[in-house]
Amino acid sequence: MGCFSCFSSHENKTEQRSRRSNNNQTQHQPLKDVAKHHLHHNQNNNNYQNKGRGAPQTEGKILNKEGNNKDTGNHNIAAQTFTFRELAAITKNFRQEFLIGEGGFGRVYRGRLEKTNQEVAVKQLDRNGLQGNREFLVEVLMLSLLHHENLVNLIGYCADGDQRLLVYEYMALGSLEDHLLDIHPQQKPLDWLKRMKIALHAAKGLEYLHDKANPPVIYRDLKSSNILLDRDYNAKLSDFGLAKLGPTGDKTHVSSRVMGTYGYCAPEYQRTGQLTVKSDVYSFGVVLLELITGRRAIDNTRHAREQTLVTWANPVFKEPNRYPELADPLLEGKYPLRSLHQAVAVAAMCLNEEPEVRPLISDVVTALSFLPLDQDSNNNNNISPIETPSPPPPAVTFNLMDDDSIAERQRAVADAIEWVSNNNTRK
Repeated sequence: MGCFSCFSSHENKTEQRSRRSNNNQTQHQPLKDVAKHHLHHNQNNNNYQNKGRGAPQTEGKILNKEGNNKDTGNHNIAAQTFTFRELAAITKNFRQEFLIGEGGFGRVYRGRLEKTNQEVAVKQLDRNGLQGNREFLVEVLMLSLLHHENLVNLIGYCADGDQRLLVYEYMALGSLEDHLLDIHPQQKPLDWLKRMKIALHAAKGLEYLHDKANPPVIYRDLKSSNILLDRDYNAKLSDFGLAKLGPTGDKTHVSSRVMGTYGYCAPEYQRTGQLTVKSDVYSFGVVLLELITGRRAIDNTRHAREQTLVTWANPVFKEPNRYPELADPLLEGKYPLRSLHQAVAVAAMCLNEEPEVRPLISDVVTALSFLPLDQDSNNNNNISPIETPSPPPPAVTFNLMDDDSIAERQRAVADAIEWVSNNNTRK
């Protein structure tokens, strides 16, 4: 993964860019121009180029957090723009001690905005790969219109020359993975109440994407490392670089190159590339099972029969009296038994191999909202066996850099721009 060198080593280059900016007013590229350049430079398909050129003709309006129209006063995305110098300053030249995370597309640093004193997370994308540029475009375009309490808030971005950085609200506790799957011996494990609270918040974030966004948005990358937590364990979905527009009209699915994280992807998506909102529901089922068990979706350190979480849990789904076997040992039995039974039932339904049988995410939200969370709810009478999901297909390797994948990422950029344009046109 590429990363920025120390800012001081680029000082002369930065000053040269600043002088060019003063003379030509070209240092900051409006996002629509970045998108147009990305599409024109990397695509051979003229249809994609036409989308890229046409889509940015917007009316300069977005939805604010209350769902009201907000006039931006221009034709650019209504997120703050930052210079590379500003972001280097607040992260102390991207020092190692400010590093708080690292993912497939770049590194994340902690910083504090000078003007507002707001603590933020600065995500620097890999400048050397198309993948990072594609994620940058999709994420800025999507999050500029998608606002919900369970989606991470995008504050701004930097498109200074070839630099690509995203600035988010700071989530003090990091990711769910840090508190569930990567805990230290001295670290206190998440209790049952916090686990179910996080599950509910993640489901509400998906519900907003599936039911409130128009057209619906398929998240496509739900996993424990993409669920961030604030100081009160409120959860928010992050990393929208793989987000995809869902089917509209009479269409039942959208076709897409298989992208995502093995262990979380729905089996029909892995087999056929056919993507629906029920693909996200499957991924949610995996995350919910991780919360229940404390186990990773894929763990190669375990016995062969236990390496894939869904495969390991599958036989237990058939026998309700065995549900406590799924509970994380770190919980030490401190959970309402009936709550455990109902949470396992929800996970099993989400993990059904037939996407039509999986529940809507709105139904999942309702079910999790009424989980019994007190120890007086331990009566598990009349709990019937539930339909068990089929074992997942064999592991496959996702090639993210072949020609088809490049075309898919470029199509996603064009789709994101078109989605923004359509939303603005409807305002």
